[in-house]
Amino acid sequence: MLIPASGKEIYIQSFKHNGDLHRTWCKGFVVEADEKHTVAVTNKAWVIEADGRRWLTREPAVCFFYSDRWYNVISMIRKTGIYYYCNIASPSIYDGEALKNIDYDLDVKLYPDWSYQILDGNEYELHAGQMQYPARLMRVVDDQLQRLLKAMEAEEDPFNSTCIEHYYALYRSMDASRKSRENS
Repeated sequence: MLIPASGKEIYIQSFKHNGDLHRTWCKGFVVEADEKHTVAVTNKAWVIEADGRRWLTREPAVCFFYSDRWYNVISMIRKTGIYYYCNIASPSIYDGEALKNIDYDLDVKLYPDWSYQILDGNEYELHAGQMQYPARLMRVVDDQLQRLLKAMEAEEDPFNSTCIEHYYALYRSMDASRKSRENS
């Protein structure tokens, strides 16, 4: 199993069940990685959609990708608080080129007041039929959605400000050191 190196920038790619590329983040700065997870920060990173549309992320985000969970978490740091965008997706793998996963449509947005929304249920149902998601996969998706909601409600890492502040401070320190070395 390849593990991305801390302090390096990597691509992050999301695919659909049929193998089509869904979305690419062109720059994720790895702050921590081991066999179970990769924590990367995106900050003013270009994102390319499957249809070729490009956009620049507006705020820094601490992103958590797991090798043993069927979701990933993007915690966006805004002036009004931390917003979490959680993607139900296959466990992530790093292949030396990019950190990759398969997006299974369902998303959960958690707001700073701890309210949340489950998003894209219609897209999930449509793609389940079009791409013939196996019943076993659909059970895994449902189970992992419930696991994600329980982790949010319990404020388990990364669903608390202490965790996000720790990784964002680590990123800022590592990024400053990297820029200092580049300018020497």
